[in-house]
Amino acid sequence: MSDVDQWVEARAARARQDWRACFDAVVDTPAPSADPAVEAERLELLADAAWWLGRLDDCVDARERAYLLYDELRDDRRAGQCAVWLYEHHCFRANPSIAGGWLRRARRALAGDEDCAEFGALLLREAEVAHGNGDLSIAADLAEEGAALGRRLRSADLEAEALQTLGRVRIDQCRPADGLALLDEAMLFVLDGRLSPYSTGKVYCSLISACEQVSDHRRAAEWTAATARWAERHPFAVFPGLCRVHHATALQWRGRWAEAEVEATRACEELSGINLPNAAAAWAEIGDIRRRMGDLDAAAAAFVKADRLCAQPRAGLALLRLAQGSVDVATSIINDTLEGAGWNRLARAKVLPARAQIAIAAGALDAASAAVDELETIAGDFASDGLQAAATSARGRLQLAQGDPAACATLRNAVTRWTDLGVPYEIATARTLLGQACRLDGDAAGAAAAFEAARQLFDSLGVRLDARDSQPVAGPPALPAGLTAREAEVLRLVAAGRTNKEVAIVLFLSDKTIARHLSNIFTKAGVSTRAAATAFAFEHDMIPRRP
Repeated sequence: MSDVDQWVEARAARARQDWRACFDAVVDTPAPSADPAVEAERLELLADAAWWLGRLDDCVDARERAYLLYDELRDDRRAGQCAVWLYEHHCFRANPSIAGGWLRRARRALAGDEDCAEFGALLLREAEVAHGNGDLSIAADLAEEGAALGRRLRSADLEAEALQTLGRVRIDQCRPADGLALLDEAMLFVLDGRLSPYSTGKVYCSLISACEQVSDHRRAAEWTAATARWAERHPFAVFPGLCRVHHATALQWRGRWAEAEVEATRACEELSGINLPNAAAAWAEIGDIRRRMGDLDAAAAAFVKADRLCAQPRAGLALLRLAQGSVDVATSIINDTLEGAGWNRLARAKVLPARAQIAIAAGALDAASAAVDELETIAGDFASDGLQAAATSARGRLQLAQGDPAACATLRNAVTRWTDLGVPYEIATARTLLGQACRLDGDAAGAAAAFEAARQLFDSLGVRLDARDSQPVAGPPALPAGLTAREAEVLRLVAAGRTNKEVAIVLFLSDKTIARHLSNIFTKAGVSTRAAATAFAFEHDMIPRRP
């Protein structure tokens, strides 16, 4: 095949999105003309094909060479577009400083040429930078300018990408309904078949990520199938790798853990060496699945792989350390994770349930209360059903630790909320907590029903760790004087010579809660001193006899 024929085949392959054929046609074939502009076009064909094949080094090399040629030719528009692409490529490589340098080059190249799609692409990347820095008003203005330009130029790619950019900003501006509506609108361009492959991938992944962000599990489920079908048509592409990370999360929420792990594993393979942060996120997703299933060793191995690719604190790892009994380590990790969330309230909301759970385990009820308060505020401000369910569960867990009788009602509410959302693991966890609350209130029948429902759900998921907490004690002996199970625990520790403060530490409760329990014990047992209460405990065989 002649060089001209190769050139024709490369263009045809790009048109039909046959990236392998396109790459093979231009990788070692010189341009059919000595014209530098034609060589620059060949390099751009090579860069596009390499991108979709996951060959990011080849992509960046070809794009940089194309930029230099356009710059020498004083073709500022094409040079600016190359610079925008190079910003994008280096963002994927997690090289923010290099990416920022290319974005500034793009701004200089396109200065004064503001009525073109290339300038619109620059605006959207500048909006992304402002968004990442928390400058939401600036980001929104830039995205709106990009959307208006896209409509004026009748550029579907530019308008759709601008809508998704603005949608994500609106979500972080505490306007989730508006933001998700904009993302849905951007998706209409996909359904119309009007977008390029790149814009299609960007809008798809952004929408699924936004659904995760606000815990909109219903919307995520609605779009997940479409995302998967698109990914299958581009099996080696970078975007499908990113989409698989989000797809795995959506599957995990639905309790389809085997499928979720398959998707996350494929994401690890597709993103390895291309996008280390997201490859690490995929391994962390696998670690979280295995942690929830109770396979702690396999979970630890997955988190180690995530850390090797991109070291950062993760809530899932903190919960793993908690499950392994390392409360201090878990506390340190979760505190670092929360700090890393910075200004982003929705990112903080994803960490706060684990922060509350770990603080309760550490006996730091004030810290747990602060985490729950913040979570409830965020959930209310963003009107997110998923976050409100998480906040209700966290409040019930805290009330249970405090010995608050309101825990039962709160946890029943949590069960209802999670059931409405169809999230089986969270339903089972909430039912387990409800069983514990009922048991402490002396409601043996309610506890048994909650534990049995939790056990069935855990069994269906293949969970073996959390189910331990859902096993009711068979035939427990009746407690004297109408004492609750929690009051009996307090009395046994008091009878063993523990101070109120020591009892509070052992049971992860506050000093005030212990004092209230002790007052109830005195009233029920008809005593007025700790010594008399201790005698009461021995008289009713509440203390194990020493041989």
